[in-house]
Amino acid sequence: MTLHLILGLFTSFSPLVRAEGPVQPLPAVTAPAENPQTAAKVALGKQLFFDPRLSKDGTVSCNSCHNVMSGGTDNRATSIGVGGKAGGRNSPTVWNAAFLSVQFWDGRAATLEEQAKGPLTNPIEMAMPNHDAVMDRVKKMPGYVEQFTKVFGKDSVNIDNLAKAIASYERTLVTPGGAFDKFLKGNKGAISEKAKRGYQIVTEVGCLSCHMGPNFAGPALPTGTGFYQKFPVYPDSAFIAKYNLSSDAGRAEHTKKSEDRGFFRVQSWRNIALTAPYFHNGSVKTLDEAVRVMAETQLNKKLSDAQVSDVVAFLETLTGPFPKQDMPRLPDTAGTTLLMD
Repeated sequence: MTLHLILGLFTSFSPLVRAEGPVQPLPAVTAPAENPQTAAKVALGKQLFFDPRLSKDGTVSCNSCHNVMSGGTDNRATSIGVGGKAGGRNSPTVWNAAFLSVQFWDGRAATLEEQAKGPLTNPIEMAMPNHDAVMDRVKKMPGYVEQFTKVFGKDSVNIDNLAKAIASYERTLVTPGGAFDKFLKGNKGAISEKAKRGYQIVTEVGCLSCHMGPNFAGPALPTGTGFYQKFPVYPDSAFIAKYNLSSDAGRAEHTKKSEDRGFFRVQSWRNIALTAPYFHNGSVKTLDEAVRVMAETQLNKKLSDAQVSDVVAFLETLTGPFPKQDMPRLPDTAGTTLLMD
């Protein structure tokens, strides 16, 4: 039996999970020992995250697709990269990504550091020819060289350290203390009666067998071990054809294993009210419709309009608050440009 099926059974039936409760408030972020957090490293990572000069033509930054000035996405079905090329999957939010055990829809990156390297050389994202070309450009910006040296030491301007800096900034992008977190900590008036009914519905119909844990994205797992579920599960739903939900190979696109076809990393519910459109292909425009789709395709349940409305009210309690983000000043290249090579 594959790992994702084992975990699916575990979260559905394990007494341990029930005893501890299926959801918890967000904990503090723990940085890996090999990449400890420092203020200088976070500041460097923030600059790199916002800098479109890391893309081939200077038009796309990390923030272009994962806009931290809002919900951490670009609210497009699929993001637009260099040259106006459209990606194949919806951009997941970067907020609270620090709590995920794997990154990307198919889990192909084990860490934030590994994930940060991917878009730089993806031909339909930032489109740089290779990581050496990325770092050659960074080395031509004296302000970056000075900061890399301060943070990592001499001769440290390399792709691994660039990824460490970006990941360190991303670990600051967390949103604890929302209304439902307060509710979980004992403030029963923190959410409305409507939201409480919605919480009861997602508990009773089985949504929390997948969307459990503090990030509502599955159980806590070791870094690099993903929590995957098949989507869609019930093939008779009319939503599948309407929203083209079965055409993506899912994790199998990465692993090349037939048993992984249609499996995706379970997505977080945190701030979900702000991250429309929904699903791997961004085909569903509204949250209430996404609730209907999930109920039918994953649980074989048809919810009433009143139930959907209650569930949406509950999901809205998982929003924010967001730490204030200021646009960083980027290193200059006085008297010249790096974008006409």
